[in-house]
Parts: sequence; structure tokens; C-alpha cells
Amino acid sequence: MDHSTLSFLFHLLTLAAYVSALPATFLQDFRVTWADTHIKQLQGGAAIQLTLDQSSGCGFASKRQYLFGRVSMKIKLIPGDSAGTVAAFYMNSNTSGIRDELDFEFLGNRSGHPYTVQTNVYTHGKGDREQRVNLWFDPASDFHTYSILWNHYHVLFFVDEVPIRVFKSNQARGIAFPKSQPMGVYSTLWEADDWATRGGLEKIDWRKAPFHAFYKDFDIEGCPNPGPASCASNPNNWWEGPAFRQLSAIQARKYRWVRVNYMVYDYCTDKSRNPVTPPECLAGI
Repeated sequence: MDHSTLSFLFHLLTLAAYVSALPATFLQDFRVTWADTHIKQLQGGAAIQLTLDQSSGCGFASKRQYLFGRVSMKIKLIPGDSAGTVAAFYMNSNTSGIRDELDFEFLGNRSGHPYTVQTNVYTHGKGDREQRVNLWFDPASDFHTYSILWNHYHVLFFVDEVPIRVFKSNQARGIAFPKSQPMGVYSTLWEADDWATRGGLEKIDWRKAPFHAFYKDFDIEGCPNPGPASCASNPNNWWEGPAFRQLSAIQARKYRWVRVNYMVYDYCTDKSRNPVTPPECLAGI
């Protein structure tokens, strides 16, 4: 067997270690977790509609958990007056007390005001790392791609391939990093008008209900658990490659652009909550 054939076989084995293809339907990789009457399949299951009304919100989750990789979804958020609503897309280890979690939370708005996306990172049960960015487009007029890339070097949050959040692995400085607990992929649409819009000042206008958010192009590429034990530590997984170990020059410029022009809250600079700057904030990007 020649070298090229061996390389091809190794590549196939590497691909088999993780989910590498877009699922044909929502139910291929996901299950409804609550209020199945409020989740409607569209386009033969290729897309879904989530509904929030006064009776209930709803949620779904991946059928499997994953350790490292990338997850992404295309989402079209609630149009018009969505104040008090939250659509969330996140990863969670589902372990009480010491959970790891990576959050996108889309905070509804009063008509005419920008949508705010809040990100948060929990490591070994420690959270309270909120950052908020106003989106620079109308996320309710069309689908946009929201992604989380998670490898041994950092966690990156992307909006349409623009990085809006970086959480680096700084374990040498004693900063916890999610590295050992597999996480599932979740999404919910729910009422949170006690805090979501202007700190809870803006309440849901139930006269505008029902509220709808739409999802499609579900993509999970990662090491499934249970699965091959060697997958998570395999340096040949594409998300561990040199191109994904730090932001490229173009990504770094986009990241600075977002933070300078659209960041509206950063726990790192909130002296009322954190008189002493958290150590991960001093580590930079």
C-alpha cells in the first residue's frame, strides 16, 4: 500500500471521529426538550420555527454531547417589538455545580432599537463573564450565522464569521478553561422581561404575541461523547490546526472593529461588579 493510499485512509478515519456533514433534517441531530407544540418543522425538517406566547416558550437540544469542535446555526430572530424575549443558543455540560457553558443570548428590543447579543462563559461552575454587543444589522430581516469554535487554545464566538468574543486558554495562569467536560448544544426561546431589555425596564407586549424565531443549517463538527476516546486529543482534527489557534490578521481587525464600535457592556471593565479586574481579562486576546 503506497503512501498516498495510507494518507487517504487516515483522512477517512479522522473524518469518522466526528460529525462532519450538515444533517438533512433537524431531528437527525436534535430533539425537542420542552413544549413540542411550540416547535414546528419547516421545509421537510430542514428548518424549524420556535414560538413564544403567554402559555409557553420552547427549547431543543442535541442528541449527543461533544468535546471540542465547532457548532453553528443560521437564525432569524423575532421581528418588530421583541422586548423582554430571549432566544438562546448555547453549549452546556449539564453538570450541576461545576458546569461548563458557552452562551449566545439574543436580547429582544423595542422596535427601532438594535438587537443586543450577550455572550457568557462558564468554566468549572464559574460564570458572570457577560459581554454585550449591539448587532450591526437587523437580525430579524434575514438569517445570519452564529458559531462557537472550541479547541485547546480558545473559545471563539462568531457572527457571520466576524469574531465578537475570545476566551483564551490561560491555564498556566491558573485560569480555568473548559477542556474535559463534553457539552450538548441547546437553544431556547423564552420570556425574560425581568432583565433582558434595558435591565428589565422594558416588558413584553403580549399583544404582539405569538413571537417566532427561525432556525436552519444546523451544523455540529466535533468529537461526540460517547465516541472514540482519542478524538478530543487528536491534533489532526481540523479545528485544532494552526489556522485556528489564534485570530488571523483579518479576524483580529474585525474583532477590534466590533469591540470599538458595538460593545455596550464588558464585565472586565465593570468596576462595580469587579473592583479587581478578573485575571482572564488581563491576559488579552
